[in-house]
Amino acid sequence: MSHALARPTDSGRRPAASNAIVAVLALAGIVVSLMQTLVIPIVPELPRLLDASASDTAWAVTATLLAAAVATPVVGRLGDMVGKRRMLLTSIALLVAGSVVCALADSLVPMIVGRTLQGLAAAVVPLGISILRDELPADRLAGSTALMSASLGVGGALGLPAAAFIADNWDWHILFWTSAVLGVLSFLLVLVVVPVSKARSGGRFDVLGSVGLSAGLVSLLLAVSKGADWGWTSGTTLGLGAAAVLILPAWGWWELTARQPLVDLRTTARPQVLFTNLASVALGFSMFAMSLVLPQLLQLPEQTGYGLGRSMLTVGLVLAPQGLVMMAMSAVSAAVTRARGPKVTLMIGAVIVAAGYALNIVLMSEVWHLILVSCVIGAGVGFTYGALPALIMGAVDPSQTGAANSLNTLMRSLGTSFASAIAGVILAQMTTDFGGYALPSENGFKIVMAIGAGAALLAFALATLIPKQRPSITHRTAAEEESGRAVVKAG
Repeated sequence: MSHALARPTDSGRRPAASNAIVAVLALAGIVVSLMQTLVIPIVPELPRLLDASASDTAWAVTATLLAAAVATPVVGRLGDMVGKRRMLLTSIALLVAGSVVCALADSLVPMIVGRTLQGLAAAVVPLGISILRDELPADRLAGSTALMSASLGVGGALGLPAAAFIADNWDWHILFWTSAVLGVLSFLLVLVVVPVSKARSGGRFDVLGSVGLSAGLVSLLLAVSKGADWGWTSGTTLGLGAAAVLILPAWGWWELTARQPLVDLRTTARPQVLFTNLASVALGFSMFAMSLVLPQLLQLPEQTGYGLGRSMLTVGLVLAPQGLVMMAMSAVSAAVTRARGPKVTLMIGAVIVAAGYALNIVLMSEVWHLILVSCVIGAGVGFTYGALPALIMGAVDPSQTGAANSLNTLMRSLGTSFASAIAGVILAQMTTDFGGYALPSENGFKIVMAIGAGAALLAFALATLIPKQRPSITHRTAAEEESGRAVVKAG
């Protein structure tokens, strides 16, 4: 009895307490996305700042990508097993540790170590979404999930101009001290506000599955992300690609035979989960095109005829409204999800993203053109980010939400990585001569944007294959499902 009083159920939780949980988890998501964007303004300067070559300092970005890919599914599974709040706090603590290491770094190795630790915090958003399912009443879940998902875009959009301003006016180490302070604040708020969830699966952790997935992902992502630098036909690139081709199917066989797998592939094969994850890959691919194209168009010299010759600070200010649009659209996305279901919401979002890229092909010559385009695409992303976790949680057991949401996040990341490689090849091949330098051509940018639109339309097509779902299932929380099971058992 005392335990029940100390931790009220969903139906008894006061609105103020629910609002506080949502706000704290959304802040944690924003802090993690800030971590990912803080380094962008100083990437061109890292060779000088760290006294290393450009190819070596690129690992400050690659290390974060690899760490995030490995940590996301592993931490999500551990969250289901030992507690989502515990793993959320662990992830934030790793973010703080990584930020402090980077803030103290003046050479390459500690910077890479710090960025790796920061990347290990990537599971914060999927864990936060899973906590929302455990803690909120059904009528609050859609809106809160959409807001939590939008925190990634909000933090990224608002963090870029702030980071550029700090980098232009103060010592670059302050970027990471800022990340550390925000991480500590987020850690303390989670500790005080977010309750411990009862929804746990327990069991034994699949160590071999974790090692296999990590090896397969690292091989695949290294081949994709570094192939342009190493050469797509180099022995290293081909060797890593071959390793991924061998390891990942073997890992899949192990997961199907393991009693307690890291990833339940049978659940993943359910049509609703499968097509949602495939659509996530396409959306991740599509979304990256904007973050690659718009900053370059803004920063290329005006003399090219299509560049706008603006600073990194201006780039951040142009992209910042996108984050606000995403946050605003999270409420609209939730309303559509409640009325028509998350499948329709996902389809609408994919069409809006495609329309934004189509608009960019014809509107790219003025700053306001790019602000408009980024806001349109941001609106579409706001819809899709709210729908994806709703679709996943509507198809899996509450004890699997951490792993399932983390896998979905990983799918988006894989799409982004492939987009980076393909867009990089296109822009490297389609160039124009400018004062002896080969710069990406206007047609190269247009082709990348057309591919981004095509990827969004592919996501729409995949979304049409998702089975229809009853809203009552979509928005049921863990407490309600447990209550339903208890009623059936009593009956």
